[in-house]
Amino acid sequence: MRCIVYDARCFPAIREEDLPHALVTGAARGIGLALTEALAERGWAVTATCRAPDEAAALQALGAAHSELIQIAPLDVADLEAAERLAARIEAPIDALVNNAGIAWRDTRFGALDYEAWRRVMEVNLMAPMRVAEAFIEQVAASEHRKIVSISSSLGSIAATTGGNYFYRTSKAALNMAMRSLAKDLAPRGVTVALLSPGYVDTDFTRPVVGGPPKISARDSGQGLADAIIGLTTEDSGRFKRFNGQLVDW
Repeated sequence: MRCIVYDARCFPAIREEDLPHALVTGAARGIGLALTEALAERGWAVTATCRAPDEAAALQALGAAHSELIQIAPLDVADLEAAERLAARIEAPIDALVNNAGIAWRDTRFGALDYEAWRRVMEVNLMAPMRVAEAFIEQVAASEHRKIVSISSSLGSIAATTGGNYFYRTSKAALNMAMRSLAKDLAPRGVTVALLSPGYVDTDFTRPVVGGPPKISARDSGQGLADAIIGLTTEDSGRFKRFNGQLVDW
């Protein structure tokens, strides 16, 4: 029996033994939802996590459409103990741990910076992915594919910065460094740690922005990310790539 919504009684039965298994954070909407769908379309079992599964109508519908592959579980990545609680309930190996959950902040004008908001962005975009990685490392190391992937952004590129957007830029730049360091530390365990940029995606955050480069749909981004994640090799560990496979300048 497979449960669509998290239930401790059947949670260990996440996947059939011959299916690769991914855990995706922030799967309720946007890129995370599209990535979950793309992985399921490719025959992967997915544990799709979000803060409030009961309120995630789109994810619930996707889970119902792929009930043999997708299971939904609650996870608030800002709660640094929540990942440990969830990890204690997952017995199946995790072939790809995908840190997708993140937040941004619009009003970051120099001279009027909200430092509490900045701290919040750093907690969610930097510390939470590291905490999730720590919590699930044993399941990842026990898997066949052994991948940890964090969704970053070209806005975190120091070389390409155009100024402004301090909170989001610094959080992603710090995430890049943390994951590059983690790649070195986990290399002896055969774990591939990579960073992927989803592109300039049409989401709730980018929709109000006027001008800029053309946006791509969440579905197109999710499809590209799924292919990139599946195609990652140990040689990609510590690298920062776009969803289409191109390297991003740090």
